[in-house]
Amino acid sequence: MPLVDISSLRVIERLPGWKGRYFHSPSLTFAHYDFERGASVHEHFHPQEEVYEVIEVAIVPAGVRHSIKALTDGRAIIVDYPLRRDFD
Repeated sequence: MPLVDISSLRVIERLPGWKGRYFHSPSLTFAHYDFERGASVHEHFHPQEEVYEVIEVAIVPAGVRHSIKALTDGRAIIVDYPLRRDFD
């Protein structure tokens, strides 16, 4: 896989307050987010396992319902396996 210049990727506000840049390897999807205090992600699930790296790592098993609410502004890197074609 070639080096990816994250700053060159298009920013997408997938949900209010969650601005992300996305790229894929052959089997993983990477999302680099900037999020705003109070931004949330509704409860949902998907077949991909997710790893969240905020200050600590949180792992969301595949198929488990989950939601998020940001208590402060911050940044997160989220990795999905297998890759998510809905993030193209």
